[in-house]
Amino acid sequence: MKIPTRIAFSFLFCFIILSKSNFLAKAQNTTISVNVGVILDFDTWTGKMGLSCINMALADFYAYNSYYKTRLFLSFRDSKSDVVEAAAAGVDLIKNVEVQAIIGPESSMQAKFIINLGKKAQVPIIALSATSPSLTSLQSPYFFQVTQNSSFQVKAISAIVQAFGWREVVPIYIDNEYGQGMIPFLIDALQEVDARVPYRSVIPPLASDDQIGQELYKLMTMQTRVFIVHMPSDVGSQLFTKAKEIGMMSEGYVWIMTNGMTNSIRSIESSIHDSMQGVLGVKTYIPKTIELENFTLRWKTKFHQDNPNILDVELNVKGLWAYDAALALARAVEKAGTTNFGFESTTGSSNLTDLATLGVSLNGPKLHQALSNTRFVGLAGDFNLQNGQLQSSTFQIINVNGNGQRGVAFWTPKNGLVREFNSTNTSMYSILRRNLGPVIWPGDSSSVPKGWEIPTNGKKLRVGVPVKDGFFEFVQVEHDASTNTTNVKGYSIDIFEVVMKALPYNVDYEFIPFAKPNGESAGTYNDMVYQVYLGNFNALAADTTIIANRTNYIDFTLPYTESGVTMVVPIKDNDRNNAWVFLKPLTWDLWITSGIFFVFIGFVVWVLEHRINEDFRGPPSHEIGTSLWYPFSTMVFAQEETLLSNLARFVVIIWVFVVLILTQNYTASLTSLLTVQQLQPTVTDVDQLIKNGEYVGYQEGSYVLGILEEMNFDPAKLRTYKSIEECDELLSKGSANGGIAAAFDDIPCMNVLLSQYCSKYTMVQSIYKIDGLGFVFTKGSPLVSDVSRAILNVTEGEKMKEIEKAWFGDQSNCLSSNTQVSSSCLSLDSFWGLFLIAGIASLFALIISFSTFLYKERRQIWINFDSKNSIWKRICHALRIFDNKDLSSHTFRNKPLKDSGDIDNVQGIGTCDASPNTCCLTSPISCSVHTEPKFTFLEDSRTPSREYFIPNPHGQTFLSAEDNEQVGHPNPFQVRCPRTQEIALEKC
Repeated sequence: MKIPTRIAFSFLFCFIILSKSNFLAKAQNTTISVNVGVILDFDTWTGKMGLSCINMALADFYAYNSYYKTRLFLSFRDSKSDVVEAAAAGVDLIKNVEVQAIIGPESSMQAKFIINLGKKAQVPIIALSATSPSLTSLQSPYFFQVTQNSSFQVKAISAIVQAFGWREVVPIYIDNEYGQGMIPFLIDALQEVDARVPYRSVIPPLASDDQIGQELYKLMTMQTRVFIVHMPSDVGSQLFTKAKEIGMMSEGYVWIMTNGMTNSIRSIESSIHDSMQGVLGVKTYIPKTIELENFTLRWKTKFHQDNPNILDVELNVKGLWAYDAALALARAVEKAGTTNFGFESTTGSSNLTDLATLGVSLNGPKLHQALSNTRFVGLAGDFNLQNGQLQSSTFQIINVNGNGQRGVAFWTPKNGLVREFNSTNTSMYSILRRNLGPVIWPGDSSSVPKGWEIPTNGKKLRVGVPVKDGFFEFVQVEHDASTNTTNVKGYSIDIFEVVMKALPYNVDYEFIPFAKPNGESAGTYNDMVYQVYLGNFNALAADTTIIANRTNYIDFTLPYTESGVTMVVPIKDNDRNNAWVFLKPLTWDLWITSGIFFVFIGFVVWVLEHRINEDFRGPPSHEIGTSLWYPFSTMVFAQEETLLSNLARFVVIIWVFVVLILTQNYTASLTSLLTVQQLQPTVTDVDQLIKNGEYVGYQEGSYVLGILEEMNFDPAKLRTYKSIEECDELLSKGSANGGIAAAFDDIPCMNVLLSQYCSKYTMVQSIYKIDGLGFVFTKGSPLVSDVSRAILNVTEGEKMKEIEKAWFGDQSNCLSSNTQVSSSCLSLDSFWGLFLIAGIASLFALIISFSTFLYKERRQIWINFDSKNSIWKRICHALRIFDNKDLSSHTFRNKPLKDSGDIDNVQGIGTCDASPNTCCLTSPISCSVHTEPKFTFLEDSRTPSREYFIPNPHGQTFLSAEDNEQVGHPNPFQVRCPRTQEIALEKC
């Protein structure tokens, strides 16, 4: 039983094997071949490498995906490094072979025509090495750039330039589609980091060594020493070899390669490597994986078998892109389906050209869509086509050193420059130099090149200096006829020389006077600045003012002096013997306010004391005099009147405090006026000069003329001066005598004037804001930033003080003259707070006093009034009551009546009128009024009677009826008599 079973299993196994073989054979026989064209330069290294990588990619892909129904059938064409050959190959593949897609061509120039060809025939064009950004402007949906667009790397290059602080860069590129396409993007990126491109060096594609050498010699005569090389490796190798030969690979130079050459650097011969020592390069970063290492080994073996004569081969990213492109196309073809691989023919006349009779691929739209959606991880990284472009944005910065290259840093769009690619420490974009590793620069130097040099054509820096007729303290040019030499000195010259010595490098320069052959000045400062713009001078060492319109032509350093345009006028001494000098300590508003408050405080004290204080009662003249006298007497504390009201005392306390402060400040100010010399400017306002039509002056050739004209000064009223002595002469004469009333100039120039004539003139005010005096350099000169930093170091040190003292002397004795003179009078602004306190306190006391008066006299004011009386009569009645003594006050309550004169306004005592409302007593002891009269205001009404305390002979005092009612004891002995009646005491 065992033997038959074994035989059965053997037959079953053989049947399965045979069935599988027949199935695979059948499947293989049913695969569909899809025509695909390949256009490469078979004689170039990139072409050979791309061809081998494409073949290996399809072999690997179909070995792993043997069940796919489609197979790519490659038709190869050699473009022979020619645009026409590549175009002819494209037409042949589309028209005759009817390919579904074309891989290639190799260069951007060849691709430009074939891209339009693919767009017309709806055949996808997959470019392997065409990196020009200008190709995307063709807007062909059938163009796929499975290589990095060269514009992706410009941010990485600008980050390097910014990290090292270089301010000028010269790109060197090949004059074709490949070179020109990236330059606009590169310039924009450099401008974003404040780096200028003063010149663009263009190299012809077929340039000879002499042509390249001629261009390099031209670059040597320029200041810029930072060069960006963007060209293929063959022309780039020729360029570096010539640069090494003429000495441009020495210390001080900076060379940066784009990825077009850096990606192929391992394929460059070792002899060329020796000419590239110290060069930086931007290289496409490819992550290292096990799959990449295994493929590299297999590829080297396969390549040696196919090309035994080529040794030392190195696989680069272009081969990896070709490998991934073949895989992507194979995936897309399978995904697009196995139908409609034909072409729709174009009908037309037989006389039409081949281009006009091209057919249209029926499968093109589906294949285009499939390619656009293809995503996988290839040997070169993530394969992801967005808008037909491969999205790969990480670059590695390398440094050519020895026989190889060293990684210096990485650049990513998110983190910028980082030392390690997988570093997690960087949370934001960085361009810090410390994130880069050590770099060995050309000339085997470890010092970072400054990026520019003085041209090596043997010429020195030409520094222009003005020839002046005055103000020699700043710049003075002296010509020695015996030796035919020119000596330049001055404040500005000394600072310039110190600053140039403070630079971290040596700069040779020479001073060139801006003068005519006869030695006279050749023009104004604006003319001299324009000469720098024209290139006749490289810089200016002068007292050149930094103003906006000049910066359109040249660059200024930071200022080395203070800024501003000021006005200087003569000063005069106040007449201290003036009879009215005692009025000057206080301004008129303060005098008037003080006088008003003296009167006001007197009135307040009178109101508060009048009803209870005999000192403030009497005839009107006496009361007015006492009221005015009292507040003035507080100035010397000579008041004789005694205050009885607490409210009055409160007001006087506040007023004494105010008076004390006023008198003390008045005394101090008057003492200053009489003992200290008071120097005042003759003019303090520019508008006053214009209004009065005064003559004013400015330095000849100065920009101040334009400022004065803008301020509406009459041009006929403007006079010029050339020197300090001439300015002094004009100011001394005055505007009415052929001189000037004021001089306008820069603050440094006016300081020179004041240093010599500080007792005669003063600087009144700054009329115009400027940035000061600075040194001038040509537009974009790299010296500007270094010189500006050196100016800061010099101006903050002791050397600056030594230079100022040497040329301007010790100005400590004239400090008061150099500041704006202010008034010494005391104004109301300084004391209004005191007056406010005194006024509020006085009003508060009046309100309390008035409220108390109304409350105490409410019966007489309101109850006995006739409702028919007007408001004015009621007010007059209240005032008459207020004029009486307040007998309820403690000051009158216990005061005896000595004689009839003590009774207010009582002229005599007579017999009472016989009326029912009055009663005459035969004895002075008993006199009462049984009925209280009712007062009615008539046209001839008389003053209401006042109540008096009448003592009896027995020493008893009788109170008024109202007082008795208040204390609860009605007084039967009451006298209530009208004031106008004459009552005899002995008859009442």
